[in-house]
Amino acid sequence: MFGALSEYLDSIRVRDPAPRSRWEILLYPGVLALGLHRVAHWLFTGELYFLARLVNHISRFLTAIDIHPGAQIGKFFFVDHGFVVIGETAVIGDNVTIYQGATLGGRNPTDGVGGKRHPTIEDDVIVSLGAAILGPVTVGKGARIGANAVVTKDVAPGSVMVGIPARPTPVDAAEKQRGFVQYGTPCSQTFDPNTQKLELLQCEIRQMQERIAQLIDERDEARRAALPAEPDRDSGTAA
Repeated sequence: MFGALSEYLDSIRVRDPAPRSRWEILLYPGVLALGLHRVAHWLFTGELYFLARLVNHISRFLTAIDIHPGAQIGKFFFVDHGFVVIGETAVIGDNVTIYQGATLGGRNPTDGVGGKRHPTIEDDVIVSLGAAILGPVTVGKGARIGANAVVTKDVAPGSVMVGIPARPTPVDAAEKQRGFVQYGTPCSQTFDPNTQKLELLQCEIRQMQERIAQLIDERDEARRAALPAEPDRDSGTAA
């Protein structure tokens, strides 16, 4: 058990350079919230729902992180800071990192039937601050959800999603996968895809304007060359 705990704490140090020792990491609210969730989930699977909820409320009071006892969470899960909400039917894989203010929420069923209504997060996913992943969608392995993005559809593995609603950005996957990406957003590629399209259109319009101006100059020059030469008035008078 101690070896597993040490391995977990080391996985956090890889993602967060701030702590100076493993003991310091034990004070992280995300670590405490995960530990209490393990207890609450064990009670929940044993159908001790009231006790599970009680542990959940204690955890939320101490850490400002609300993880429903029914949520399934894999290994090396890390919540960096607090104010995170994870719904009942959420399924989270291994090595997932979630930053402050993120929500794994559900869509309120109109028929009163619960079912699978929260997202499934596959391995190695990073959910940045303020992001919301809503409904029974699947976020593929290695995906990055940018800050304040709102995801309502499935996300392909390795994608970087930004915007409301979230859209994939044209980031080179091989370059992006080198090491851990803080906050899930590569600093060298932070543009909204629609903004990039507008910039490309502006460049094309400028090129077209320059070409049109060049064609107009060529036309005017050709017209001037085609005009007959004016007679020399001085020569005519002398004659």
